[in-house]
Amino acid sequence: MQTIITKLFAWTLVLASALLLAGPAAARVEIDITQGNVQPLPIAISPFQSQDGLGKQISDVISADLKRSGLFAPIDPSAFIQKGLTTDVSPTFTDWTVINAQALVVGRVSPEADGRLRVEFRLWDTFAGQQLDGQQFYTNPENWRRVAHIIADAIYERLTGEKGYFDTRIVFVSESGDKANRVKRLAIMDQDGANVRYLTDGRDLVLTPRFSPNRQEVTYMSFGNGEPRVYLLQLETGQREIVGNFPGMTFSPRFSPDGQKVIMSLQQNGNANIYAMDLRSRATTRLTATSAIDTSPSYSPDGQRIVFESDRGGRQQLYVMNADGSNQQRISFGDGAYSTPVWSPRGDLIAFTKQTGGQFQIGVMRPDGSGERILTSGFHNEGPTWAPNGRVLMFFRDQKGGGGPHLFSIDLTGYNEQQVATPGFASDPAWSPSLE
Repeated sequence: MQTIITKLFAWTLVLASALLLAGPAAARVEIDITQGNVQPLPIAISPFQSQDGLGKQISDVISADLKRSGLFAPIDPSAFIQKGLTTDVSPTFTDWTVINAQALVVGRVSPEADGRLRVEFRLWDTFAGQQLDGQQFYTNPENWRRVAHIIADAIYERLTGEKGYFDTRIVFVSESGDKANRVKRLAIMDQDGANVRYLTDGRDLVLTPRFSPNRQEVTYMSFGNGEPRVYLLQLETGQREIVGNFPGMTFSPRFSPDGQKVIMSLQQNGNANIYAMDLRSRATTRLTATSAIDTSPSYSPDGQRIVFESDRGGRQQLYVMNADGSNQQRISFGDGAYSTPVWSPRGDLIAFTKQTGGQFQIGVMRPDGSGERILTSGFHNEGPTWAPNGRVLMFFRDQKGGGGPHLFSIDLTGYNEQQVATPGFASDPAWSPSLE
């Protein structure tokens, strides 16, 4: 059976044309997402025309993506006055402004002679009466959900000026069974929780999966036969290889931005230090040398610096150093213990977990430690991961008496927190780069 990942690499999505694109200066509809509390933009997403129900399914996915971002408020289709819109004609704009639809999306899905689908859409500024975007795509029918995510990304980018994050995947640890005998499998899914696929069978414990920048492989920890090892898994082929055999425990493997190195923490003789491994030569370089526990390293997006956690000062705090291990400096000075730092893809912020006052918090700070902000707090929040546009975080939460962890997303304002649907319990999420 062809896997979802194989399908994604085999798909034949082709951008065919742009339809009457209006220049940015013509747009009245724009969202400023730099403000703290954004009022969602009312947007009407008309069911895409099709010979079957697929058109409505596509428009429903687009609507759900945009709503989940917290920046858009899709209008209930029952309020629509003008029905059956297609991409062939201009809308009657007064029918949309009267229901306060500031933007309108219309589309159509039609079969091609070669078995592919043609999916086209137009984005309108209803108050200005002008088209803002229009594109059409050709794709295999099984990839319809991905087309919907790509269209949602196009709408998001056109109206916010920022790259979208809907055409992405999440790799995570799927958990099942009772707490005393929990089975943990590596799994992958679309960012909205659809198309879950299991990558391991649950016989070995798996932890801390991380995507490669090239999107085709992940690194993770596995305890096979009681031995902790770091693995590389090719998503397209399913091929798995051991990064290396290291004495002692291995923690928190993560790729460098160019995908050529894996950085990790190795525990020996009661302490842990950070090492980088060149994946071509398999040569390792020791970056820290202390009697403390140094772990959870994460590269800056330019690969020049590394953030990590260390208890060298008596409790877990965040430190930044150059990629060669030089110039190690502490950046966190608040009350509590800091852990699981991860650098934003934009380079402007570092996300972290903070434990204080009996609560686990997810927060962000600048790379110099200034501007610390807590986005959410709970009984047990942990493991933040960034969307590729650097505007949204995903993490896992184990609620008191809740039985097991679940995935949640939250944006940088801290106002838009939502649970991400998974088949069972889930932890350790890692967001992929954009798939385009």
